[in-house]
Amino acid sequence: MNVNQVLESTLSPDASTRQNAEQQLSQAAEVDFSGYLTTLAQELANDHAQPHIRTAAGIALKNAFSARDYARLRELQRRWLQHVDSSAKSVVKDLALKTLASKDARAGQSAGQFVASIAAIEIPKNEWPQLMQILVANVGDGADHLKQASLATIGYICETEDNELRDSLVQHSNAILTAVVQGARKEETNLDVRLAAITALGDSLEFVRTNFDNEGERNYIMQVICEATQSGDGRIEAGAYGCLNRIMGLYYDKMKFYMEKALFGLTVMGMKNEEEDVAKLAVEFWCTVCEEEIAIEDDNAMARLKQKAREVIPVLLELLARQDEDAGDEDYNISRAAYQCLQLYAQTVGGDLIQNVLGFVEQNLRHADWHWRDAAVSAFGAIMEGPDEKTLDPLIKQALPVLISMMDDSVVQVKDSAAYALGRICENVSEAIDPVGHLPQLISALFAGLSSNPKMAASCCWALMNLADRFAGLPGCQENPLSIHFQDSVTHLLRVTERQATNLAEADNQLRMAAYEVLNSFVTNSANDSLHIVAKLSDIILHRLENTVPMQRQIVSVEDRITLEEIQTSLTSVLLSIIQRLEGEIKPQADRIMHVLLQILNTVGPKSSVPDTVFAAVGALSNALEVDFAKYMDSFAPFLYNALGNQDELGLCAMAIGLVSDITRSLGESSQPYCDTFMNYLLSNLRSTSVSNQFKPAILQCFGDIAQAIGPHFETYLNVVALVLQQAATVTMSDNGAYEMLDYIISLREGIMDAWSGIILALKQGKAHLLTQYVESIFKLLNIVAQDPNRSEALLRSAMGVIGDLADTFSRGEYADYYRAEWVTQLIKDTRSNRDFQGRTIDTARWAREQVKRQIVSAQGAQMSQG
Repeated sequence: MNVNQVLESTLSPDASTRQNAEQQLSQAAEVDFSGYLTTLAQELANDHAQPHIRTAAGIALKNAFSARDYARLRELQRRWLQHVDSSAKSVVKDLALKTLASKDARAGQSAGQFVASIAAIEIPKNEWPQLMQILVANVGDGADHLKQASLATIGYICETEDNELRDSLVQHSNAILTAVVQGARKEETNLDVRLAAITALGDSLEFVRTNFDNEGERNYIMQVICEATQSGDGRIEAGAYGCLNRIMGLYYDKMKFYMEKALFGLTVMGMKNEEEDVAKLAVEFWCTVCEEEIAIEDDNAMARLKQKAREVIPVLLELLARQDEDAGDEDYNISRAAYQCLQLYAQTVGGDLIQNVLGFVEQNLRHADWHWRDAAVSAFGAIMEGPDEKTLDPLIKQALPVLISMMDDSVVQVKDSAAYALGRICENVSEAIDPVGHLPQLISALFAGLSSNPKMAASCCWALMNLADRFAGLPGCQENPLSIHFQDSVTHLLRVTERQATNLAEADNQLRMAAYEVLNSFVTNSANDSLHIVAKLSDIILHRLENTVPMQRQIVSVEDRITLEEIQTSLTSVLLSIIQRLEGEIKPQADRIMHVLLQILNTVGPKSSVPDTVFAAVGALSNALEVDFAKYMDSFAPFLYNALGNQDELGLCAMAIGLVSDITRSLGESSQPYCDTFMNYLLSNLRSTSVSNQFKPAILQCFGDIAQAIGPHFETYLNVVALVLQQAATVTMSDNGAYEMLDYIISLREGIMDAWSGIILALKQGKAHLLTQYVESIFKLLNIVAQDPNRSEALLRSAMGVIGDLADTFSRGEYADYYRAEWVTQLIKDTRSNRDFQGRTIDTARWAREQVKRQIVSAQGAQMSQG
């Protein structure tokens, strides 16, 4: 293999040439991984090679240790440990370290990334103890390009997400800090070196907690960072403010002194910096401060923030007017950073900033320059959460007519901000909106805005959805404030979406999808007096959904396919809401609904998101029709089986698992003909390594639903399922387990409890004796739950259900000895007396307590009769 030629081909614009070269590299790595790395490292270190060849070698080396999949990454790392001998490792590492000194900056960067890849493997195993000292020495004595590359390498190592490496880096904190602080000092004259040091410092802050606990070291680190905010180089200043933000998040409890002495003045000055990246990060400093204060609720610190508000808030208000009219919805600019900070400040100090903000609003609301009008409207919306509602109420009543009128502003950005501010009012202080005096004009203005410009669609729709949520009234109410507006609102939304629904090429996805979301919300929150309108709406939505099926023939591009899928998803979502709202009244449309949903499932392509929504609609229909849904099962079951077995699309597989629960609950014993296949797929998914652990609790719960549905017929599956439940009950938390594992174990136990509850109820009549061999293992798990302080309300509610169901099933006191255990009484008491729990949880605990009493009394009665 001509390595230069192959490396050059990996950079070819021709896909075929590039893929062929990558395949050759992959084959070379498989044949002789040690030689492969050595050859590439030599090419990377070769100062006489062409720069692009060195870059290609660096990319190939990095790829040799890179993988998105965690299991694949570990496999690649094992290859280094097991298939490269110590001498070859030394050669490769020496070549990589040598390349850090290259005057070719890209080669040095590639070498740094490669060194970091090896460090991730070896540092946790203490197999490269001299690495950090080498990098420190490079920063202390090396040429500028070596300093820069070495600092970048430290940054690459520290930005890891690998838990083993993160734990190991703590012991190297002194070496890391020595290098990065030395490079970040104001005495460093090379700005690129200083930038690399500041960047590495930001990445390393999490690992230097011991150093931050030392006041002298902490003072010096803070001094270096504060000086960097005044460097005159925008890149360094932005990096320094980024460091301050991370420090505030990690070490806030140690920052009071620095806030008073330096950080307050520096950050206010930083917010005024003409360099937007610098100003944004200075603003984010105050975002972090507010977030920390909200979390700890320190009255003294809150008082300091209120005091600082007099200087911080005016700067934020000025920054609101630095909008970028060309910014996209996802662009994060200084104006949006200031808005976010103002929101957080309002949540932190409440009404203390109202006067400052109101003065700015009144001054600029009618400004000739739209930037200031927009800033004024945005500022008012930003403070709608935090201040007391009673304080805001009169202000909102006074401002609403003005805000509504600004929906007619000549500039779309101002109109959009007005719509968003109205949405904030609807979300947070809806009581201030008079259903008679304000609501008609408000709805009219928002619908007019929705039709006027697609750029306003998101804000108008969000405001309308908030309105629908806030004025829905109690569930099942006969009428609500939306009732008199319901027909006009539906008509308007249908008109907005109608012109979008017939031609893929002209469809405006953003507006159409947003409008359908609003329609969803209005249907969901409709009162009973609007149900006849919802019923008529089902005809229109079904007609539109039916029209999408032949649109498959219009698809000529990926964009067309995406657009069609969005149309079908939006329409199916509305149909889902209609089914859920009409419940059993949807029955006259059921045949038509299932026909079109099956057509869509038949025609939709692989990897599509549409089936997820279709399955949700089918689930809602099965809940509405109950046993009458059985007529559709023969046609629908093949799609459900395919989804259950589709381990390439795990989201769809998860939907299918939930749908099995819905359908079996609805059909009851009529689901029995399908249960063999359901159970085979569910058990296969439990055993599969491709299916995430997070699916397992839902599968176990599904077993319980199937059991309840088919009753005594579940005997067929009892032994297999019981063994699965017993094995799942043995999963425990390791000493150093992550929070995700803790959540999983709690969910798993909840799934086990739900499964046993369903099985107990299924076998209660006539086949209870089949449970006797499992009672001991059930109580063993209940005892584990009782002893473990980590338990959710849902888990305890399920546990109460199992305790009560089992006692009720064996009502003659057969298992009274288990129920007399002190921990059972205490577990029930803990659940019953927890005031934070929902009423149904407490009721279940009370019921369980009564069943336990009956169990014990029955046992005593049996003993007395025998005596």
